[in-house]
Amino acid sequence: MSPKGTVIVGLSGGVDSSAAAFLLKEQGYEVIGVTMSIWGEGYNSVPGGKHSCYGPDEREEIREAREVAEKLGLPYHVFDCSRKYRVQVLDYFRNEYLSGRTPNPCVKCNQLIKFGMLPEVARQEGLAFDYFATGHYARVEQDRVSGRYLLRKAVDPKKDQTYFLYRLSQDQLSRVIFPLGGLTKPEVRAIAGRFDATLQEKSESQDFYSGDYKELLQVEEKSGRIISSKGEILGVHKGFWNYTIGQRKGLGVAYSEPLYVIGLDKEKNEVVVGTREEVLSSSFLVSDLNWISVMSLDQPMEVMVKIRSASTEKEACIEPAGPDKVKVTFRNPNDSITPGQSAVFYREDRVVGGGTIDTVIK
Repeated sequence: MSPKGTVIVGLSGGVDSSAAAFLLKEQGYEVIGVTMSIWGEGYNSVPGGKHSCYGPDEREEIREAREVAEKLGLPYHVFDCSRKYRVQVLDYFRNEYLSGRTPNPCVKCNQLIKFGMLPEVARQEGLAFDYFATGHYARVEQDRVSGRYLLRKAVDPKKDQTYFLYRLSQDQLSRVIFPLGGLTKPEVRAIAGRFDATLQEKSESQDFYSGDYKELLQVEEKSGRIISSKGEILGVHKGFWNYTIGQRKGLGVAYSEPLYVIGLDKEKNEVVVGTREEVLSSSFLVSDLNWISVMSLDQPMEVMVKIRSASTEKEACIEPAGPDKVKVTFRNPNDSITPGQSAVFYREDRVVGGGTIDTVIK
């Protein structure tokens, strides 16, 4: 047994997870490759579309991951996590969209499946290990004063994935290793190329699902009205679940100025649109909280807040707003504050915590 311990690495056959496994082996860990099987029959991913996390090309992904493990001389195991994935991720995804909210399936998957069920099942199946590692771009360290495990941004700001990892618990963070957190993407590609030249040019996973969301939602098209905030009928949609708050493109309506989605009414099956001024808000409530750098929030705190994975952080104040709720107030009005999405709080490069956007305060 290695003096550094044994680590299982979530392998996808891609550049990042492969480089992570290679680095850990090079650093002296005993490394075991593992992959979670989550694909369920009955859905159709887009043929020739972008590779997705959830799709029928999973078999090819497992084959590629097995090849990586063989090249690195690693034991390799595949564990079936599909049943829990359907309940914890797909059902959540479906319920959120059909409630007029916009979900974060990758956040849920990381918390409950990838960093939850996968290591748990591996241990139940007899694997003995000390750590779990992935190819995510993030860093973990333990605070010497508080003893809490901290989640820090990756060195490469373009690749940082802390937004998707903010729900990890202290227990999960205490046992995780992110070998790529201090590297840039070009450096990672070069490392992967040291044992497999084909990985240097391999494309990355892009989407949660590349098929028609109607299949995952298990719904048929249902036409409804697109109306203005004043009640004017401006057009027709084929299902309110095809829209998200702040959306501007693809509305299919003509107006004297740009329009944005400002509301989704599931009861009336209506999409409400408005002007730029109408989509802007300064405050909102966040629930279902998870704290990382602090135990809890008992007084106002100045932070930077990110409300979408692709959005930039904005200055804001967070303050307690009742049991398991926080009020967020931006210094300047913001758009696309979307119920169901995650709001993640940062101080410098550390994740303070985060939660689910609940209610926008107008």
